[in-house]
Amino acid sequence: MQTIRSGPDVGKALEVLLYVAQSVPDMYHALKVIYFADKQHLAEYGRLIYGDSYVAMRLGPVPSVAYDIVKQVRGDGWCVTKTAADCLEISGNSIVPRRKARMQLLSESERECLDAAIETYGNLPVSGLINRSHDAAWESADQNDLISIEEIARSIPNSEALLDYLKNG
Repeated sequence: MQTIRSGPDVGKALEVLLYVAQSVPDMYHALKVIYFADKQHLAEYGRLIYGDSYVAMRLGPVPSVAYDIVKQVRGDGWCVTKTAADCLEISGNSIVPRRKARMQLLSESERECLDAAIETYGNLPVSGLINRSHDAAWESADQNDLISIEEIARSIPNSEALLDYLKNG
């Protein structure tokens, strides 16, 4: 299986959080929107937006690096990026951007998938997000374990072609 990249792009993760947070009501929605945008980007373009890994948490898949940034800013996580606290703050369950996302760091395809996920999932009730995110990929992993990129790919309608692309390039 092809490695998507050697590790997640933490700087891009921060920009994605800033971009999504300006349009959704809370942290829970932001993290789920990133998951759905990543699934769409994987399905359409064969890669994740910034190479995050996903953890199967109780309420659904959570992007690991994005959540680590949130925890860092909140004061209960390790330092992921030195600039996070300058760029956003956490107020209750809300992510409050202190600046706009640097759009030049996001490709057109990434923005399209993020916008589509914001439009579709950004204002769903939390129960709707839980139901939709408890997909086959989430079900494949034990609680608090990583969800493999292969299982995320298998949960997408064009999974056979996508899995072949990920494996063989």
